[in-house]
Amino acid sequence: MKQGTGLGVYAILYLVFLYAPILILPVFALNDSQVVAFPLKGFTTRWFGEMWADANLRSALLRSLVIALSTSTIATVLGLFAARASVRYAFPGKPAAMGLIMLPMVLPDIVVAMALLIVLLSLSVPLSMLTIIMGHVLLCMPFAVAILTSAFQSLDKSLEEAALDLGETRAATFRLIILPLVMPGIIASFLICFTISIDEFVLANFLGSGKPVLSVYIFGQFRFPAKVPSMLALGTLLVLFSIILLGFAEYMRRRGIAKAGGKDSGGFL
Repeated sequence: MKQGTGLGVYAILYLVFLYAPILILPVFALNDSQVVAFPLKGFTTRWFGEMWADANLRSALLRSLVIALSTSTIATVLGLFAARASVRYAFPGKPAAMGLIMLPMVLPDIVVAMALLIVLLSLSVPLSMLTIIMGHVLLCMPFAVAILTSAFQSLDKSLEEAALDLGETRAATFRLIILPLVMPGIIASFLICFTISIDEFVLANFLGSGKPVLSVYIFGQFRFPAKVPSMLALGTLLVLFSIILLGFAEYMRRRGIAKAGGKDSGGFL
C-alpha cells in the first residue's frame, strides 16, 4: 500500500459517513411515498407543495427570519467593534475579555441554554422572540469576531496612518477607509450568523414562548409520520440555502482578504 493511501481511504469514508445522510434527504423528498424506506416508489414533487401549504410552517419560518436577521445584524455590529478593539488596541484584561467572547463557541449549547433560562426566569423576563435573539447573539458572537478579526488583521495599517496624516479624523478614517476594506468580512459575518441562527434548535427551544420557530416546528412535526415527507422537502431546501449562503460568505471573506492585500490563513469552508 502506497504511503498516504490509508489516510485517503479514511478521508473518503469519513466524508461518506458525514454527508450521506444529507444526500439522502432529497432522495426521499422526491419519493412518492409517505414511508421513508427503500425501495423507492416513484418521483413526485407534491411534498414541496404540501410543505408550502402549511400555514403554521410559514408562520414559524417568518419568526425564524425575523430572529435570524436581528441576530446577524446585532452580532455583526458587536463583533465589528470587538474585532477592531482586539486587533488595533491593547487594554487591561484583553485576553480574558476575548476569551469570554469566544467561550460560547466551545460550550455545549444545552449548557448555554440552561444558564440563560435560569437567569431570565430569575429576573422575571418573559420568554419571547427577544429572548431567543439574545441567546442567538451570544452564540453567534464568537463566529462574527473570528471572521472580522481575520478581516482587520489583513488590513494595511499604513492606509489608516496616511489618512490620519492627511488630516482626517479617526471617525472619518474608520468610515471612509476601514469599513469599505472590511465590508466583505462584514457580509461574510452576517451570512454565517444568519445561517447559524436560522438552523439553531436548542436555544430556540429553551428560550422561546409558545409560538415555535422553524427549527422547533420541524422537530415537533416528526412525531407525525404523515408530516415527515414534507419536512424532508423542507430540509432539502434548507440544505441548499445553507450551502449557497456559506459559499457566498466564504467568497466574500476571501475577496476581503485579497482586497486588503493580506494572505488567506484558512477559512470556514
